[in-house]
Amino acid sequence: MEWLLAPIDPGRVHEVGTVISWHGRIMTLAWVVLAPLAVFTARFLKVLPWQDWPRELDSQVWWRSHWIGQSVVAIMTVGGVFLVVPVAVGGSLHGRLGYAMLMILTVQLLLGAFRGTKGGPTAPAPDGSLRGDHYDMTPWRLMFELAHKALGYTLLFLGTVTAGMGLWLANAPRWMWILVAVWWLGLLSLGLVLQARGWAVDTYQAIWGPSREHPGNRRGPFGWGMRRFEERHVRGD
Repeated sequence: MEWLLAPIDPGRVHEVGTVISWHGRIMTLAWVVLAPLAVFTARFLKVLPWQDWPRELDSQVWWRSHWIGQSVVAIMTVGGVFLVVPVAVGGSLHGRLGYAMLMILTVQLLLGAFRGTKGGPTAPAPDGSLRGDHYDMTPWRLMFELAHKALGYTLLFLGTVTAGMGLWLANAPRWMWILVAVWWLGLLSLGLVLQARGWAVDTYQAIWGPSREHPGNRRGPFGWGMRRFEERHVRGD
């Protein structure tokens, strides 16, 4: 127990004020716990195990979990940054990465707000047609998909690195490092298992099914390692 409670660097004292400690708690919860969970949900839970897909389409569980989770992360990030601004000294790499993340996060929120229309049978246009940026996979939607996913994984990487730097600067006790490592190893291991079992279903097919009548199914899946079905395989032909 004494070893677990001792700081990671025995040569330094683990002493942080109230503001810094709350900054660390908020940012660790946001970027070590919530952000990875929101990404994990969006990647692996588009089609739920008990869902009768493709008869039951467009489950909103992953979507609500993703946007609500990332919205909470954004709010916590803004709060965590402004909490520490009055006591921040100098321009450490940890701080610069934090501000960079805040800027990328702002871009992500803007991309989400202007991602275009959905369309399709589940969200037809006002004129009754099925036209929509997502349903038609317009160039704007393709740009959004590319930018959103690339920036999302970049933020996840930066969040992990920045959180680790913060733990080191605070000379956090060993138990914190172990807990973060166990959490990440567990999440990564589960992710590898679900990826191998084909849980990373293509977003387009999760929403509208595998039929070739849908225009987005006439092109390949968007994103690395995404699973896409042929209609005949779903029917069992």
